[in-house]
Amino acid sequence: MSAAIIPPSQAGTSVSESAKASTMSSKDIGLYGMMIVVWGTSWIAMAHQVEIVPALITGVYRFTLAAAVTFLWALLGKYPLRFPLQVHLRLAMVGIFMFSSNFVMFYFAAGYIASGLMAVIFSLVSLFNIILSALFLGMRPTKLGMVGTVLGLSGIGLIFWPEISANVGDQGVLYGLGFGLGGTLLFCTGNILSVSNRKLDIPLISANCWCLTYGSLWLLCLALVLDVPFIMDWSAEYWIAMAWLVIMASVVAFWGYMTLLSSIGPARAGYLTVLFPVVALMLSTLFEGYQWSLWGLIGLAAIIAGNILVMRSGSKQAAV
Repeated sequence: MSAAIIPPSQAGTSVSESAKASTMSSKDIGLYGMMIVVWGTSWIAMAHQVEIVPALITGVYRFTLAAAVTFLWALLGKYPLRFPLQVHLRLAMVGIFMFSSNFVMFYFAAGYIASGLMAVIFSLVSLFNIILSALFLGMRPTKLGMVGTVLGLSGIGLIFWPEISANVGDQGVLYGLGFGLGGTLLFCTGNILSVSNRKLDIPLISANCWCLTYGSLWLLCLALVLDVPFIMDWSAEYWIAMAWLVIMASVVAFWGYMTLLSSIGPARAGYLTVLFPVVALMLSTLFEGYQWSLWGLIGLAAIIAGNILVMRSGSKQAAV
């Protein structure tokens, strides 16, 4: 999943943006399909990186490479990279929560649950943003947004209940759920922190360069303090997954999503968070043996409905 995802229902959508989003060109449709494929497949790519290398170390590798690629992008595009110390401190906080720690939590989750279930958990971003925005920013959610949040959280319970009941005595599913929810909450916390950075008017490419750098340094420090061994996996499987996650899920997907934001508006672009978990679950069914249940189907429908209600509620959520 791209570290630069901007949750749906972005605050302050203007009338001109709504008008701009009224039609979709063939380019928009192509980008939309690409984003669904890239984000839908990134979760199973992560699942192919947890066999040998510790999660923290894979995080160091992945985000260091992503930072290098983004810096190259910034240099070629002549984006500004020099900022005052106080700006760097703000970017470091966002990097710790949103550009490193959250995805490492999902790497831990990948050791316990199917990759499709990780995507489903992450699709709760828009719902968690409502809760955190109300707690820390004083943004009161609409009634429609509250109903959507309850639907989404209930859907998670319905999806995971068959998994939990079928593995009584095995805490693995609960660990996976806990790590996934923790990663989603960390990401949303990064969203809340990033709200205050808007007034700085920093180009997103420039901000991401430093956020990825500080996120990588944070993971490196954690690995050194916790004495996590720096193991390397030289298998083609590991590095093909790494290339996909760094180039496609971070760099290309970021460009694609930002292009869609400007051409069709944040509301319609936000529906990607409804669609990519379906792709991820289909891949889990084909390649990981994930078994559907009636409750799981009802739960997925509840999560999709909850996201749609939240995106239509007009609630001013925190966004990047």
